[in-house]
Amino acid sequence: MRYIKIVMVWCVLAVVFPYQLMAQNGQKLILNPVVKSSLGKTIPGAIITSEEDDFTAVSDSLGVARLEVSSNAYLSVEAPGYETRLIQVSPNLEGITLFAFLEGQGVNVAFQTKNKADLIGGVSYVNMPDVLENNYITNPLDGMEAYVGGYNGNLWGNASLLVLVDGIPRDIQSVHPTEIAQITFLKGVSAVALYGSKAAKGVIMVSTKRGVANAQNITLRTNAGVNTPKAYPEYLGSGEYMSLYNEARANDGLSSLYSQNDIYNYSSGSNPYRYPNVDYYSPEYLREAHSRYDGNLEISGGNETARYYTNVGFMTEGTILNFGQAAESANERFNVRGNIDLNLNDFISAKVDAAAIFNNQNGVNTGAYFQGASILRPNRFTPLIPLEYIEEDDDASWKMVETSDHVIDGKYLLGGTQLDQTNPIADIFAGGSEKFTSRQFQFNAGIDADLRNLTEGLSFSSLFGLNYATSYTLSFDNQYAVYEPTWTNYNGMDQIEKLTKYGQDASSRTQNINGNWFRQTVALSAQMNYNRTFDQKHNVSAILLANGYQIAESAIYHKVSNANLGLYFGYNYEQKYYAEFSGALVHTAKLAEGNRNAFSPTVSLGWRVTGEEFLASSSVLDDLKISVSAGILNTDLDIDNFYLYEAIYTDEGSWYEWKDGLNNTGTDVRRGENLDLTFPKREEISLQLDASLFNNLLSVNGSVFTSKMTGLFVQNSILYPSHFVTGWPQSSWIPFVNYNNDIRNGADFQLNLNKRTGLVDWTMGVSGIYYNTKASKRSENFEDSYQNRQGMPLDAIWGLESLGLFSGIEEIENSPTQAFGEVKPGDIKYKDQNSDGIVNAQDEVYLGRGGWSGAPLTMGFNLSAKVKNLTFFVLGTMRSGAYAMKNNSYFWVNADDKYSAVVRDRWTEETQDTATFPRLTTLSGDNNFRNSDYWLYSTNRFDLAKVQVSYTFPKSIIGDGFVKELGTYISGSNLLTVGPNQDILEMNIGFGPQMRFYNFGIRAMF
Repeated sequence: MRYIKIVMVWCVLAVVFPYQLMAQNGQKLILNPVVKSSLGKTIPGAIITSEEDDFTAVSDSLGVARLEVSSNAYLSVEAPGYETRLIQVSPNLEGITLFAFLEGQGVNVAFQTKNKADLIGGVSYVNMPDVLENNYITNPLDGMEAYVGGYNGNLWGNASLLVLVDGIPRDIQSVHPTEIAQITFLKGVSAVALYGSKAAKGVIMVSTKRGVANAQNITLRTNAGVNTPKAYPEYLGSGEYMSLYNEARANDGLSSLYSQNDIYNYSSGSNPYRYPNVDYYSPEYLREAHSRYDGNLEISGGNETARYYTNVGFMTEGTILNFGQAAESANERFNVRGNIDLNLNDFISAKVDAAAIFNNQNGVNTGAYFQGASILRPNRFTPLIPLEYIEEDDDASWKMVETSDHVIDGKYLLGGTQLDQTNPIADIFAGGSEKFTSRQFQFNAGIDADLRNLTEGLSFSSLFGLNYATSYTLSFDNQYAVYEPTWTNYNGMDQIEKLTKYGQDASSRTQNINGNWFRQTVALSAQMNYNRTFDQKHNVSAILLANGYQIAESAIYHKVSNANLGLYFGYNYEQKYYAEFSGALVHTAKLAEGNRNAFSPTVSLGWRVTGEEFLASSSVLDDLKISVSAGILNTDLDIDNFYLYEAIYTDEGSWYEWKDGLNNTGTDVRRGENLDLTFPKREEISLQLDASLFNNLLSVNGSVFTSKMTGLFVQNSILYPSHFVTGWPQSSWIPFVNYNNDIRNGADFQLNLNKRTGLVDWTMGVSGIYYNTKASKRSENFEDSYQNRQGMPLDAIWGLESLGLFSGIEEIENSPTQAFGEVKPGDIKYKDQNSDGIVNAQDEVYLGRGGWSGAPLTMGFNLSAKVKNLTFFVLGTMRSGAYAMKNNSYFWVNADDKYSAVVRDRWTEETQDTATFPRLTTLSGDNNFRNSDYWLYSTNRFDLAKVQVSYTFPKSIIGDGFVKELGTYISGSNLLTVGPNQDILEMNIGFGPQMRFYNFGIRAMF
C-alpha cells in the first residue's frame, strides 16, 4: 500500500505541475541570448520568432541570436531535433535552453544521446509516436521486423538480449506503446559494450516520453475491438473415430472394439447424450469472438524549471470460452506513469519517474480446456447428463440429483466415468474460481550536474532505479462428483435406468493462496561526461562510468548480477571522420577467484564519404557514411550455473559390505575441478553503410557482420582419457572447460522511401536480416562423419531420412532391419545411411534449420499512403528458410489418442499409392513417430500483420476551440498467413487459438 501511495503522489504532482505564463506587452529590448541544448551544446540555426513584433532571427554558428523584441513578448524557438519552446522575453534573457526531441534527430544509445547522423556501430531506432500515428499497437515490439533491420525477435540471431526501460532492466510488456518515445536496437559489440556482461547478446532500449517546456498538452485515445479465431484443429467425430480405431486394431492383429451398431448410433446423432459426439470447438462451448477495450490519457507540459509527463491507461479483455464460470473470465490491466524533470538551478537538474502496473485475470480453476480438447475422444463420455432422461421411478438416481451441488441450469448433471472423474468441462462448471493478480512498481531518480565551471564540456550524470514485481493466485478449489449413466430403451425411448456416482461434492469455502512470486531489481549508474567542440571542427566526447544492477527472484538462491566499469571516447572531425572506443571492465561471480574480472574492448571507425570534395557536387548522393566496428565482449550469459569450476563430491556412492550386518558408503567424485575457467567471448567485426539519395527521397542503412562465440563451457569425456570416468563404482573426474565455438554471419538492411505523387504522400519501409550459424568447434566422437555437429548450423534438426511407406512384407524382408520396433506394411521406411544393415540412431542426418533464434531470412515492409486527411497503412512480415517437425499429438497419433483429420490419408492396402500418413496402430508406433523428414515441414510464411485506415478531422470541422486535434481509425491485425503450410502455421494444438483482431479507435488532443 505504501508503494501505491508513493506512485499516486508522483502522478498527482505530474498532473498539477503546469506553470502558466502570461504575456504582457512592453518596450523593445535588444538581446543576444545563446541557444543551447540541455547538455550545454550551442545550437546554430535555431529559429526565434515573435509574432507580436513580426520578427524572426536565426542563431549563428556560436548559437547567438540577435533580437529586437518587445518586453514580455512571447518567443517561439525552434531547431531541428529539439522541442519547440515558447518563452517570455525578459531583460535578463541571456540564454535559451532547448531539450532534445526524440522524434527529431536525437537517438538514445548507451549512456548518451547522439545525433542520428553520427550513429556508427550497429544501431537502429524507432520513434514510437511516428509508429502510432498510422499503426496503433498494444505490444511495443509488435511488427518491429518491418521497421528495423537486424531484428527478428532477436538481434543478429543472438538470443538472451537485454531489455532496458529508461536505463533499468525491465519487462518490456510493463510499458505501453503510448508511453514510449523511442526504442533503440543496439546490435553490434561497440553499441552494447558499456552495459557489461549481461548485454553481450544485444540490447533493446526503451525510452519513455518526457514533458517539454510548452503549454499543457492532453491526449486521449480509446479503442474497442474484437478478437476472432483464425483456425481450430479438426478432429474426427465419434462414428469415424470408432471405425478407424477398429481398423487400427485390425492392423495390430486384434479384434474390433466397436460394433457396427454402435458406430451407427454414434454417427446418427439421434441421442447425443447416450451416444456422445463431443466437439470441443463447437459454438456450444466457444464464442465466435470476444471483445477488447483499452484507453490512454496523456498529460504533459511545463516550463524551463519543471516539466512533467503523465500516462494513465486501462485495458480489459474477455475470453473465447462461453459456458459456466469461464464465460465471465476477463483480463484487466491498469497502468499509471509520472515522469518529472526539474532544473534546480543553472547547473543541476534532476528527474524522478514512477510507474505502476496492476493486472488481474479473473477465471476458473483450470487452465486446461484446450489441452483437454486436444486429447479427449469425442465418444468418451457426455459432459452433461439431462435429467429428463432419468426414469421417474429411479429413486436412487433422483436422490443423487437432489443432493448434488451442481445441477447445471436446473437441467443437467456433470458427466464422467470412473477414469474421467475430472475433466475440463466439469472443472469450468464446478471446479471453482481463481484470480491471478500481479503488481509492478517502477521508480527512477537521477541527478545531472553541469560542471562547465570546472572545465567546459564536463558534466556528471547518475541514475538510480528500483523495480518490484509480485504475483499470486487466489482460488476457491471445489471437489465435485461426476455421474455415469446406464442407458436402456423402453418402447423405442432412451432412458437412464441408473446413475453411478464418482467422487463427492465438497467445498472448503476457504480461499487458497498459491503461486506466490516476486522479483526485485536494484540498479545504479554514475558517469562523468565530456562533450566539447574545438575550432568548430573537432568534436570530442568521453564517458567514464560505473554501472550495475542486481535482480532477486523468489525460489532462486543466487541473484542475477551485472557490474562493470565503462570507458567511452569519441571523436569526429567536422562530422566526416569518426573514431570511437568503448570498453568495459566486467565482473562475474560464476568463475573462480582470479578469473572473475575481464576487460571488453571495442573500436569503431567511420567515414562520411560525401564530406569529400569529389562527391560534393553529386546529384545522386545526399549523404554516404561507411563505418567498421570490431571488439571482444566477455560475457557470463552462456554460463548456466554457479560453481561450475568446482569439483562435486557425493556420499551417495556405491554400497560396500565390509562384514555381516554393516553397510558403508563410499565417497565419489562426479565432476572434476577447473579453476582456470574463463569468460566465454563474443568476438565480432561488422561493416555498416548509411546513405540517403535523390534529395532524401531514399534512405538506406545496412550491416554485414561476422560474430564468433568462443570458449563456451562443455563437460565431455572425449577430451579426457577413458579412466577419468568409471561406471561401477560410478565416478567422473571430467571438469568443465572452455572449448566449444560458434559462428554467426549475416547482413541486415533498412530502406525508407518518401515520395509525393499528385495528391498522395507515399511512405514505404523495407527491412530485413539474413544470417547463418555454424558450430565451428565441438567436442564429439561420432562413428560416422555425417553426424558431426561441428560445421553444422546451431539450430540444426536431426532425424532419419524416410523412403516412403513399406508396401508389403516382401519389401520389409528385403530392406535393412529397422531397430525401433515391429514393422508392418504401411510403416515408414528409413534409409540405412552407413549401410550396416540396421536402421538406428546412427542413421540420423541433418534435415534443416529450426530457426530457434529467428528464421534465417526475416523481412518486413510497411507502406502508408496519405491523401489530405485520410491515411491508408499496411504492414507485412516474411520469414523463410526454417523448418519444424510435426511431432505433436495432432500428427503423431497412436495407441488411444484422439484422431485428427490427418489420419484420413492413412495407409491401407487400397490407398498405398496415395497415402500420406502411416498405417493406424493402437500400439506405440515407435518406428513411425520419431524425428524424420517424413514429418518435416517448411515454416516459410508471409503474414499480413496490419491494415489500418485513419482519418484526421480538418480544422474546418473541429474549429479552434477546446479540441486541438481529432482523429479516428479502423484496423485489422494478424489478418492473413500465406505459406506452403498455412493450415499448420495458423493452428494451435493444446492451447487457445490464434486471433485476428479488428479495432476501432479515436484519438483527441486538447
